[in-house]
Amino acid sequence: MTAVLAAGMALATPAAAAVPAGTPTDAAAANRVAVHQEAVTAAQQQAVLDYWTPERTAALTTPASANPPRSAPDGAPWTGADGLSRTVGRLFFTNHGEDESCTATVVDSANRSTVVTAGHCVNSPDLLGDHDEWLSNEMFVPGYHDGLAPYGRFVARAGVADATWLLNDEQSALKYDAYDQAFLVLNTDAAGRRVQDAVGGAQRIGFDRPGGAAVHEFGYPREASGDPARAGLPEYTGARLAYCAGRAREYPGTKDHPEPRGVWGAPCVMGGGSSGGPRIAGLDPSSGIGTVVGDDTQGAFFDSAGRVCDHGSAGCTRHLAGPQFTSAITKPLYRAAEHS
Repeated sequence: MTAVLAAGMALATPAAAAVPAGTPTDAAAANRVAVHQEAVTAAQQQAVLDYWTPERTAALTTPASANPPRSAPDGAPWTGADGLSRTVGRLFFTNHGEDESCTATVVDSANRSTVVTAGHCVNSPDLLGDHDEWLSNEMFVPGYHDGLAPYGRFVARAGVADATWLLNDEQSALKYDAYDQAFLVLNTDAAGRRVQDAVGGAQRIGFDRPGGAAVHEFGYPREASGDPARAGLPEYTGARLAYCAGRAREYPGTKDHPEPRGVWGAPCVMGGGSSGGPRIAGLDPSSGIGTVVGDDTQGAFFDSAGRVCDHGSAGCTRHLAGPQFTSAITKPLYRAAEHS
């Protein structure tokens, strides 16, 4: 069952923040939140856990290659603070009959059971932009690596997205891409633990933060986009956590496919599977905790002068970009999730 709820208060975007094109100006419309109940009963939860057999999860891992290890700021395995790798995990789900995976992050919340990810990792139309549906068999595995679930497996109890995102037609990026963000409320694991308690921490979440900051981006990519030298390394097969670090740049899209204001990303080769991963500002290298200021949803390409360029052209650098979190769009979703 899907319900559209009005947020408890009108939240205006500060004057200094860019309001993405297509953001509703009517306060009631801007704060609409769609909440979808997923696996609620014990039987429903167990069905999801039973669905994700080791064979099914392994099928979503890309074959390894013999390429030698190669690390750079635009893509490397995460070997830093354990506090970070505990809070980021792999998100498994079924999308229109196909098993897929994204990335999600535990954020500090009142219910200690909330993760943030991309909108298209929670609700999506088919490849033609039709038949919108809430995705099924949603299961989050914090700290996932090499098929292991060191902190438990958590089945989603509810999905939370902006009502505008539910109308996404896969054609109108200018209208919908600012809304490609969502939250999942998780059930407890088999030991009765809430996810924030199981991993021993959570990332902060921030709204209306400056976009052009130095950031870290994390994900479980199943490919190294545009870099054959890193293809098949463990951190690009979905088996292990990868990251990129750099200064984010705002992506306006192309002439034929413009993007709304507020889509930002740093240089990064992480490909499919990294969607929903966090863009973190102010990451403390000791604790592994920072502030999630956005989520990653798409590739973007810039030349050395900062101009948008064609993928594959000389001097064209791939960035991993997505919407910056705002009070107008993100905060009502987060409030609804953390109090669910």
